[in-house]
Amino acid sequence: MKFQKIFTEKKPVIGMVHLRPLPGSPLYDPKTMDMKKIISMALEEAKILQDAGVDGVQVENMWDIPYSKGSKISHETTAALAIGLNEVIHHVTIPVGVECHMNGAEAALACAVAGGAKWVRVFEWCNAFISQSGYIDAIGGEVSRMRSRLRAEQTVCFLCDVNVKHGSHFIIHDRSVEEQAMDVEAQGGDAVIVTGFDTGTPPTVDRVQSCKNKIELPIILGSGVSTANAKELLMHADGAIVGSWFKEDNNWKNPVNFQRTRDFMKAVEELRGELK
Repeated sequence: MKFQKIFTEKKPVIGMVHLRPLPGSPLYDPKTMDMKKIISMALEEAKILQDAGVDGVQVENMWDIPYSKGSKISHETTAALAIGLNEVIHHVTIPVGVECHMNGAEAALACAVAGGAKWVRVFEWCNAFISQSGYIDAIGGEVSRMRSRLRAEQTVCFLCDVNVKHGSHFIIHDRSVEEQAMDVEAQGGDAVIVTGFDTGTPPTVDRVQSCKNKIELPIILGSGVSTANAKELLMHADGAIVGSWFKEDNNWKNPVNFQRTRDFMKAVEELRGELK
């Protein structure tokens, strides 16, 4: 599936549904936050995002810190993420995607196929980096073959980060961000996500545009987009994933705030009108 076919609006904005700590993670506490409450909160936030005008939502296990890597992600995590994802999909009418930390693209794809998600965010499709969880290797080859086995080429696309936040990229410091974006395109990714250094930190306009100049794939903003910079950054990109800015006090750990989200979407709607 191509990213452009998922959304009806130009420059789509994807809001984040951060599932609270899932079974198996150190912060999970069934006495205060069981699966029923986790799902209830996820549905409430997904509905707020939809009502505020976002074009899609992405469900992920952001609270499962510290993160396990790839093949070490537990079965209970995948099962809980799939249930949360499926509940959100049946609660909203906008497209839904999924991510599983850390670089758990195989687990996320399993959830997407079982639950009906339209995309999977992949932190490291090509190359490698040192994350907060340690060494993270490329997973594009494995997960693309998995998608083929599951006959999901026409239903799920891969949004692939380059020089992703949350880690060190010194081991590939001789490869520019633009070259990494070209690697994703050459290796069959469906879209490229460009981020800043950390959650809440935006990429520069120059970085976004330089990647745009080198590849044909859609460029998605992956961090730090706010009401103040949305129009400037989206002029050079094809969409955005927004998490922290839609939360109270610009903190990803806080609840989604309707007014912050609505103000942001008004700026995006103005940009779309100017581009017509």
